[in-house]
Amino acid sequence: MSILAAAAVSTGRLDLLPLRVSHAGEMALVLSDPALHAFTGGTPDTPQALRSRYRRMTAGSPDPQVSWLNWVIRLREESCLTGTVQATVGPSRHGPVAEIAWVVGTPWQKRGIATEAAKGLLAWLCGQGVHSVIAHIHPDHRASAAVATAAGLTPTGEWHDGEIRWHRGIGG
Repeated sequence: MSILAAAAVSTGRLDLLPLRVSHAGEMALVLSDPALHAFTGGTPDTPQALRSRYRRMTAGSPDPQVSWLNWVIRLREESCLTGTVQATVGPSRHGPVAEIAWVVGTPWQKRGIATEAAKGLLAWLCGQGVHSVIAHIHPDHRASAAVATAAGLTPTGEWHDGEIRWHRGIGG
């Protein structure tokens, strides 16, 4: 499997832009609500901590068979960043598999942004030859479960670190 690089993806209302360290300042504001950590734990990052984290993320995976792909979500109409989507793509015996995740800042929730971004990400991954996607979702996180369902993922009944594994085959 060759290493993938995030490329810009456009959907009806959104631009998924490859993550850059320079996004940290605006993203620190987008992700500043402690409620965003209710299911994942932790606290919001400061702009400095987010810059450091983004440096590590954009440097790429130390494993040459794994691609770290990260995007910020830009809502074109408001010309602002609203969240992130990410995929970690690695090999499996059936072909490339991606673990995906998303987060949308509190002011932009309940507007279909996470669903639209997740669907755009899945379409892009399919075009890259990814065979299947998985997501891990806390059993009480109804909003994320709704996004996963809308994107065609289904719960598997498998658990990982207190979260349910969801799956969807996308490639052939």
